[in-house]
Amino acid sequence: MSKKVCMFVWNHFTNDARVLRECTALSESGYEVDLICIHDPKDKSLPRFEQRNDLFKVYRIKRYPVLLEMIQKVYRFSMQNKLFGAFFLLIWGLLIFLAPILFLTLTILAVLLLKTKLNVVWVRGSLILGMIMKGYAKKYDIYHSNDLNTLPQGYFCSKWRLKPKKLIYDSHEVQTSRTGYSSPVYGKMEGFLIKRIDEMMVENDTRAKYNEDLYGFYPHVVHNYPFKQTSTNEEKVDLHAILDIPKDEKILLYQGGVQTGRGLDKLIQAVPLFNEGILVLIGDGKIKKELQTMVEEKGLQDKVKFLPKVPLADLPKYTRNAYLGFQVLNNVCFNHYSASSNKLFEYMMAGVPVVACDFPEIKRVVEGDGTGVSVDSHDPESIANGVNILLENEIMHREMKQRSLEASKKYNWENESHDFLRVYKNLFFENINAGKSEGFELKG
Repeated sequence: MSKKVCMFVWNHFTNDARVLRECTALSESGYEVDLICIHDPKDKSLPRFEQRNDLFKVYRIKRYPVLLEMIQKVYRFSMQNKLFGAFFLLIWGLLIFLAPILFLTLTILAVLLLKTKLNVVWVRGSLILGMIMKGYAKKYDIYHSNDLNTLPQGYFCSKWRLKPKKLIYDSHEVQTSRTGYSSPVYGKMEGFLIKRIDEMMVENDTRAKYNEDLYGFYPHVVHNYPFKQTSTNEEKVDLHAILDIPKDEKILLYQGGVQTGRGLDKLIQAVPLFNEGILVLIGDGKIKKELQTMVEEKGLQDKVKFLPKVPLADLPKYTRNAYLGFQVLNNVCFNHYSASSNKLFEYMMAGVPVVACDFPEIKRVVEGDGTGVSVDSHDPESIANGVNILLENEIMHREMKQRSLEASKKYNWENESHDFLRVYKNLFFENINAGKSEGFELKG
């Protein structure tokens, strides 16, 4: 009988590379893994349930409460169909005379749920409750919470029971210093819950040391390395053809989230200083329209191209087109400053040298393994200088390309997964030593 794992993640699980790798590693080692995530009603092709392999299942929790969906559908239909809207208002108006208290109650409720922050609280609360209920639905042995936004779910499911279960906190970000998490509530919540977990994972040693200074213990380090790419896999998507770029023009690539703090505004400002090449940005995010407007205002439409995000499995086919890649995070919070960055290693797998920020974890790889050039990511001129060095020195570029491919043999998930699985095996043996084992059998 295999060990059963319940894992939580606060997204749709469509492009979460780290969680995919972890769930795959567990299932291939004999663990039964149920991943609980969020359904996206806008994506009609996204199933509520998936079976990725014999031991790895994905369950997506309904995003919106049924009552809220009904209110929203009636509201939208009324706006689109005037006749129905007029009839609905007539019926609604009759309630004033027939049931004034009911009319007032329903009106206030509808306004609150459609137009105020109560809507957000209700939706998130419903999702959290749905995840907890799903987490209680089976007898799991280990609960695994990815990031702070699923740690309460893991805590309730693992510890609020007669026989408490093991809880792993997998922190992909620095929760107490990251963009969008400025409220002290997050720090207080993490400080409370972290005392109740059994194991913790973070992305690198810089973040582990930060955690030790903050909470008094050094968590397990599991780096965010991608799957190893086979040397025989050279398939490409022709970006030159898709974007109507001349065949002899070099593609200077950024792939990833188009978000604040990624240095993308500085990158666009640097474009006029590049000696040659076309900047291509693959990804989506909150500031994409803002960046597109910036490109138009600067008249850089021929020098900067945008593509939407692509499925993780297809991304290497796009990456292989690049002459160089960018990782130019800005130091807007400790989370960015301490990042290792999955995309850094994705470029490496494709043999693409990088122009990267000079933050400790990134610089350690880029300069230590000779896979690119470190720059001041806050300065467009410094970024441009880094680009031009690689454009002007073909021998250096060729050597960095080869060193990137060599380094990829070290920085890959096939190697790193052993450290990840060791955390689970240690928990398993703790149960044996405590006399709680129920005859579980693991592979590997």
